[in-house]
Amino acid sequence: MADYVYTARTATGNDVTGKLTANTKREALETLHRLSLFPISVDDAQHGQITIKLFNRRVADSQIAALLGQLADLLENGVPVLAAFQVLIKQTTHPVLHDVLTDIHDRIADGEAIDNAFSSHSNIFDDLTISIIRAGAEGAFLEDALRRTAKFLEQQAEIKGKIIAAMIYPSILFFVGISVVVVLLVFFVPQFMLIFDQMASGQPLPWTTQSLLWMRYVIIQYGIYLVGTLVFLGIWIQGQLSTKWGIRIIDRIKLRLPFIGQILLNSAVSRFCRVLGTLLENGVPILRSLDISSQSTGNTILADIVKRSAENVSSGESLSKPLADSGIIPPQVMAMISVAEESNTLENVLVNIADTIERNTARQLDTIIRLIEPLMLLLMAGAVFYIIVSMLLPIINMTNLAG
Repeated sequence: MADYVYTARTATGNDVTGKLTANTKREALETLHRLSLFPISVDDAQHGQITIKLFNRRVADSQIAALLGQLADLLENGVPVLAAFQVLIKQTTHPVLHDVLTDIHDRIADGEAIDNAFSSHSNIFDDLTISIIRAGAEGAFLEDALRRTAKFLEQQAEIKGKIIAAMIYPSILFFVGISVVVVLLVFFVPQFMLIFDQMASGQPLPWTTQSLLWMRYVIIQYGIYLVGTLVFLGIWIQGQLSTKWGIRIIDRIKLRLPFIGQILLNSAVSRFCRVLGTLLENGVPILRSLDISSQSTGNTILADIVKRSAENVSSGESLSKPLADSGIIPPQVMAMISVAEESNTLENVLVNIADTIERNTARQLDTIIRLIEPLMLLLMAGAVFYIIVSMLLPIINMTNLAG
């Protein structure tokens, strides 16, 4: 027996909430009908606890990819859905995934659609995964959808792994550089301050030395407040990222970043093209395909453009025109989409576009990462050089005056 919390509507139109005990969700619904209540929502009382426990806990893309790939294998070999989830639950050692799979199994057993069961764990499965699973369930190509999603997540995990591995050394250089500068300002600069105080005839210090002394003063007097402010800003920004307007602002800023902005845009366009092409290949109607692919872009600005394009298509016009008018999608991509639309080969061309964009994006990322390491070395060397020169200039000036 399990406890279920419900919201239901009475015969007089009033909404009521409560809790009841039943063996399954279906039994809980039947109980509400017997009480002449129209159920609006019925959820397992334990589900809220699962959501809290899983909040902000990350599961690696590679683990999710392996899970989806195994589920696709089981379904392709004729294993029923519920039995497939039972197999996955038994062999999953990750505590978070074990709880998630158990909850999805229970939801499906209670008559819930598989895509809705997955979407109830949006903190584990991203919009792209849920969108493709939903399309696969609706278009009767669930196994293929799961396998394509697994492949995409594997590629994504591989790219992330390369970026993290490449960023380790520059990150170490960054923190070492900051530490060296702080140590020099706090412990090295005071050794020269007595010399500066004894300099003759009110000769002003060089501006580089004055700025260095000012930085040391700020660190000593307000360092703790600066750190506290940065921590507060980080927490505040993280909170804003959970709101719709905050996500929209960040997405707009991402697209305007130099160098990185173009890479992020290409990545979003690639996701859109791949998902849309995959759905069209599997016979999903274009309006439904546009709706699903808009949710998988990972960027709200591009998602809005795709939705406007869907409105254009629904009125009998072309897909390429509103996409081109947005000015966001690269012209060469728009040229290929326009030609493909005219030749009725849109689904094949979209997948090819996604492959091309991903190859170019991988090369661009590799180039940027390779440039970060020497850039960090230059910044570190420049900071140390600036401190040393700022300390030596007054002494050199004083020697010239004495000569």
